Amino acid sequence: MSGILRAEVCHANQMLPKAGLVTMHSGNASGLDPETGILYIKPSGMDYDKLTPENLVAVDLQTGLPSPGQLNPSVDLPHHLYLMRHLGVRSVIHTHSNYATAFAAVGRSIPLVLTAIADEFGVEIPCTPYVDNEGEHIGEAILQFRNERCPAILLGNHGVFAWGDSPKAALKAAVMVEDVAKTVWLAMQIGAPKTIPPEEAEKWYDRYHNRYGQ
Repeated sequence: MSGILRAEVCHANQMLPKAGLVTMHSGNASGLDPETGILYIKPSGMDYDKLTPENLVAVDLQTGLPSPGQLNPSVDLPHHLYLMRHLGVRSVIHTHSNYATAFAAVGRSIPLVLTAIADEFGVEIPCTPYVDNEGEHIGEAILQFRNERCPAILLGNHGVFAWGDSPKAALKAAVMVEDVAKTVWLAMQIGAPKTIPPEEAEKWYDRYHNRYGQ
């Protein structure tokens, strides 16, 4: 399991710049092995093209301590740990993707105005107020302002957190946040986007999550 998970986490991290979600080192992905309680996360400040499954940092979920002799883990490790402990998810991704972070810069949620938002998220993508990066402040704000259905949130004046049951699911949520943020921003240049009523959004969410695909 650990070898497969390391490969999945490595791939998710490498996809962040390829999907246009980060620049330089401005994002990270993690994954948790529920059998061992070990989380794997990107090393701090490492170029994405130098990342390998082997140089990911292994961290004990309960203690929050990396195994000895490894590289330094991402400075966002405390937030990944907090979300995994409190949400029960197995993967967390953090980005500063441009359009989504533009909404975060003005403290604005991404409104439910696209069927694509209804499909993936079911509700608007919420935004927290500004919080500093000390201790568990970021994790606490995410828990306070998230919508239980939505696997992503904007962190005010900061960026995006997304999560899921696997690195693939968390990556998809992060990519979708940026994609819909861009479309909504473009729509706002034309006029006032029209909100989808909750009962209509529910139809799209149900079809996408329960009947879509193979």
